[in-house]
Amino acid sequence: MTEHAASGSYKEVILFLVTAGIVVPLFHRLRVSPVLGFIGAGALLGPSGLGRLTETVPWLGVVTISNRTEIAHLAELGVVFLMFMIGVELSWERLRILRRLVFGLGSLQVAVSGLLVAAVLMALEVPPTAAILVGLALALSSTAIVLPVLAEQKRLNTPAGRASFAVLLFQDLAVAPVLFAIAVLGRKDGDAVTGLAIALGQAAVALALLVGVGRLGLRPLFQLVARTRSPELFMAACLLVIAATALVAAASGLSMTLGAFVAGLLLAETEYRRAIEATIDPFKGLLLGVFFVSVGMGIDPAVLMKTPLTILGLAVGLLVLKGGVILGVGRALRLPRAVALESALLLGPGGEFAFVLVGSALAAGLVPDDLGQAALVVTTATMVMIPGLAALARRLGRRIDRTALGRARAEPPPAERQPGRVIVAGYGRVGQLVAEMLARHKVPYIALDMDAARVADQRRLGNPVYFGDSANADLLRRCGIDTARALVVTLDQPRAVEAVVAAARTERPDLTIVARARDARHATALYEMGVDDAVPETIEASLQLSEAVLVDVGVPMGLVIASIHERRDEFRAILRRKEAPPAAAFQARRTVGKTS
Repeated sequence: MTEHAASGSYKEVILFLVTAGIVVPLFHRLRVSPVLGFIGAGALLGPSGLGRLTETVPWLGVVTISNRTEIAHLAELGVVFLMFMIGVELSWERLRILRRLVFGLGSLQVAVSGLLVAAVLMALEVPPTAAILVGLALALSSTAIVLPVLAEQKRLNTPAGRASFAVLLFQDLAVAPVLFAIAVLGRKDGDAVTGLAIALGQAAVALALLVGVGRLGLRPLFQLVARTRSPELFMAACLLVIAATALVAAASGLSMTLGAFVAGLLLAETEYRRAIEATIDPFKGLLLGVFFVSVGMGIDPAVLMKTPLTILGLAVGLLVLKGGVILGVGRALRLPRAVALESALLLGPGGEFAFVLVGSALAAGLVPDDLGQAALVVTTATMVMIPGLAALARRLGRRIDRTALGRARAEPPPAERQPGRVIVAGYGRVGQLVAEMLARHKVPYIALDMDAARVADQRRLGNPVYFGDSANADLLRRCGIDTARALVVTLDQPRAVEAVVAAARTERPDLTIVARARDARHATALYEMGVDDAVPETIEASLQLSEAVLVDVGVPMGLVIASIHERRDEFRAILRRKEAPPAAAFQARRTVGKTS
């Protein structure tokens, strides 16, 4: 009898594992976020789905989750782990680089969207507190779906990807103070002023304790654990830190998620950051799955089936409102139209933290049940639309980029000549760094690039970048190749590099040409074409690695730099030969270098 009761108590966990085993591979094959599958599974198997039929069809009790409290604690841990990982991944350097987008676009989007939604709700006679909380919840977007969709499309490093990430980052930061406000407003003991003062005092003491103990104790703790070289002990230390900080925060009246977030921020400053991310990530994914199943269980499909047109209308209204805000604020902050539009379509839907905020507000009695349920259903409906909206955003962005392409083509390079100018062919990451170094040493330059959006962005920043094909001889003449001091070719396609070199050498046989090469064989081909210097990526990377390791093991910096320069000259002499040398030749030269 005891064994039967024990096995029955694990039914919800077993059902979740079965659901995960089916949902994740299926949705991955369909290229849809598993988050939607977990939410749908929770709604189908929960007490509001098939669970309500167990009285008439008893066997359904085996495949349904009738007791939501059984997985409630695991679901809460899912959000705790998510906030911890956000804290660990948060970098002060990343914040500094994206500060204008994070604290400009992000803060304005949350504030304006939240206030507009709250104004609409208050016009419908919703109490102000409930309206503001629901407005802020609906103003948030889905980090768990948007970022994987962008990663799958390989668009995280595009301007739209960076803008979307910056807004999502600010939204993640905004969750903690909103949860704290809900905890304070939900206090029932004493008058509001006294309760607020006590809550703020407890919060200040708890945060000071967490930060103080964390700064003093976390690094020594992980140093001690790391010396054991035990992966199990390292994992246990990670789980201990998360659980301890979350429980300390909860005991002081704060949310568990805020405590975990603070712990993540503290650990982000240590040398164990990457190892912690790798250790916790599997737990985060699994527990977030539990959270989304729990979210689905809290949604009543009957509400959607009863008024589908109303829910659809509210979902479209939310998309239009938030999308309009992001588009307007983005354009006001001088984001390109294509970037602002893509970001608006990606961030218009609701997000997973809406479930956290609305759930906390419902538990605190700050939001009516019918309003909270409607907000959750609308959020789910909009989250389902994210993959389709992402595809639409990419299509519209390309169309707008084609318009920008026409404008970029319409702006030719300047007719006036500036003797002694360097021409930079290609203005990607490598070209931008080269141009930055030229500007730092006050060497004038002009750059050419085929990416219209990049050219438009750089023109707005005042950089002398123009649209065009660097292999076009007429364009090179218009850029003043006859009086140029040098040509730097930074393109990443070998054939494109060779085409530019050929065109430039035909126009100006005496021009100094420095070109980026893929490898040693490509560098040899470029030398045969007449470049003055070819920089092979593979060889240069190996030299930089050698320099770093020699300095780190204690070899004097001067000797290291001298030997690296000598080795680079040896490679350059070898590459200037008529054909690329085999690996044995390089090994022979290396042996001679060691014995000399």
